[in-house]
Amino acid sequence: MQVDELLKPFPIKEFHPMNRGLLGPGAHEIIGPEAIKLGFRKCLVMTTGLRGSDTVHKIAESLKYHGLEVVVFDQVESNPKDYNVMDAVALYQEEKCDSMVSIGGGSAHDACKGARISIAHDGRNVNEFEGFNKSENPHNPPHIAVSTTAGTGSETSWAYVITDTTTDPDNPHKYVAFDDAALCSLAIDDPVLYFDVPKDYTAQCGFDVLAHASEPYVSRLNFWPSMGNGLYAIKLTLQHLRQATWNPMDLAGREGMMYAQYIATQAFNSGGLGVIHSISHAVSAFYDTHHGLNNAIALPRVWAYNMPALYERFADIAEAMGVDTHGMSKPKAADAALKAAVGLLRDVQVAERFIDIKADTYVKNRLGQGPTKYYENAKVIKGDQADVDRISRHVLGDACTPGNPKEVTFENIRPVVQHCMTGSLDDFL
Repeated sequence: MQVDELLKPFPIKEFHPMNRGLLGPGAHEIIGPEAIKLGFRKCLVMTTGLRGSDTVHKIAESLKYHGLEVVVFDQVESNPKDYNVMDAVALYQEEKCDSMVSIGGGSAHDACKGARISIAHDGRNVNEFEGFNKSENPHNPPHIAVSTTAGTGSETSWAYVITDTTTDPDNPHKYVAFDDAALCSLAIDDPVLYFDVPKDYTAQCGFDVLAHASEPYVSRLNFWPSMGNGLYAIKLTLQHLRQATWNPMDLAGREGMMYAQYIATQAFNSGGLGVIHSISHAVSAFYDTHHGLNNAIALPRVWAYNMPALYERFADIAEAMGVDTHGMSKPKAADAALKAAVGLLRDVQVAERFIDIKADTYVKNRLGQGPTKYYENAKVIKGDQADVDRISRHVLGDACTPGNPKEVTFENIRPVVQHCMTGSLDDFL
């Protein structure tokens, strides 16, 4: 059943467990012994290539040193596409691999999770598994996910996000699949691997963390076990994102964001998400822009939209963000949370509107460079009426939308999307 169907008749909430994780400086250096413990013999390494870094080479050589055979697939794109997944599946089968390692951020991990599901079903197309627990065979290749960014949390969640390029080129589709069988065997989070992450990418990923932490705290699911994690991840993000962005070699900042990412994932893994993520998925479906950047732009607008439904929760968020709310009413404290979010966004210099995104000014954005004719013609985000309409319609079909605390219809979400496109954040100050 879909989330919105479950919410109406049942008061029962589901806790989704997380896989084993190794966290801390140097954790990636013990991948070889861990792979042997999991029974790896010949593994497919899936990655985006991590240009400018020798991370993939070091990890692959470590695996080889411990006697494992390694096949590298480095063609995963940002916002992974269905054909990325299926190309990896074909290579895995051709090389007769028995295990998988993903190296990178959410794109590498998500593509690898989708590939594992496909492999377990004799190579069926990954798009067949969109939705909730669509897989029928829980037994798929063991998977170690090595994160090189502090953002997505995909190395520890039951979700993966894929862009379906087989749809109408004028109406591309990016979807979330939630599947308990997609959970990795082992997550490795090592802040040392974050040192090479560029400033703007660090900031964008940090807002993915803030979205992951805040959305389950106000979610319609109202899952109590997620709330403490959500608030603490918000606190850690506010404490460490500025330092991680502006002083990239600062271990304390990088480690703080590593834990913020991990704890935020614990929150949303069972507590759900909302339309920050739905808007982000929609915009990257049409423009191939980076997920974290999309979240950063959408977050203040969606917070403002949702506040009337849950002023008390947003007042709690303000306290977690370091705001002194003593003597404030709940609505005033909620407004202070919104101002703090805008302040953080401006301090780490993230774009404030979608129409401000340019292909050559932000890493991991591929305006005009994508895999289909649609992307080739989408070199600039227009933000016009047609653009707002189609992105708003995509939001309505997103799997994250039912968890939003305030009801979402085309009529009431369209102004939010319009503001994301062309509005000023000064409106919230």
